[in-house]
Amino acid sequence: MTSSVIPTIRPARPEDVPAVVAMVHELAEYERAPEQCHLTTEQLTSALFDGGAASEEPSAPALFGHVAVDERDEPVGFALWFLNFSTWAGVHGIYLEDLYVRPSARGTGAGRMLLATLADICVRRGYRRLEWWMIDWNPAAGFYASIGAEQMSEWVPYRLSGDALRELATQATTVGTRTGD
Repeated sequence: MTSSVIPTIRPARPEDVPAVVAMVHELAEYERAPEQCHLTTEQLTSALFDGGAASEEPSAPALFGHVAVDERDEPVGFALWFLNFSTWAGVHGIYLEDLYVRPSARGTGAGRMLLATLADICVRRGYRRLEWWMIDWNPAAGFYASIGAEQMSEWVPYRLSGDALRELATQATTVGTRTGD
């Protein structure tokens, strides 16, 4: 793909999943953590198209995706996102989990167009926020600033995982405290 070809943005389709999974692994490599990326085609297909349900009864998807495609309709970039909710604003927003554009398609506007698509969804649905995290050394910071994104320095992310997550889960003894109970 050359920088003169403008990609098209569309919702991800099942046939796009292998390319998106490959790009997620490329992103993990770029972020210097390939050993932490274990996403499979089956997992992403389930999350995007049947809600990731472990049961046989499909549920509504909780993950959404858009792809930037070239003139052959081949994915060259993607955005994976889900809804969050602001109790202060009283409305949903979009949390962008991952945005990636293959090096061969950078400079084509694919990243800007993927973000513009998510911004349009927010505006049309009355959502007030489009949020994401970025690794601190990523050179995309300049691009994000150029579109008006603000770095949030007053909020500090926290994460529970592994043994700490399992340990805290053992303390959930009250009936109805687990999701779905």
